[in-house]
Amino acid sequence: MLHYAVVFFVIALIAALFGFGGIAAGAVEIAKILFFVFIILAAVTFVFNLVRSKT
Repeated sequence: MLHYAVVFFVIALIAALFGFGGIAAGAVEIAKILFFVFIILAAVTFVFNLVRSKT
């Protein structure tokens, strides 16, 4: 999932470089959403593994 966030970020940078503002903004929003979903899932996984390893 983090890979997809980076891919959309690169697409946004390329689109911004060529002046496609709407496409760049859309790709940045998708990258932000994917990044935050990745962070939340990673935190939940770490907490779950900590709780499971203590039992």
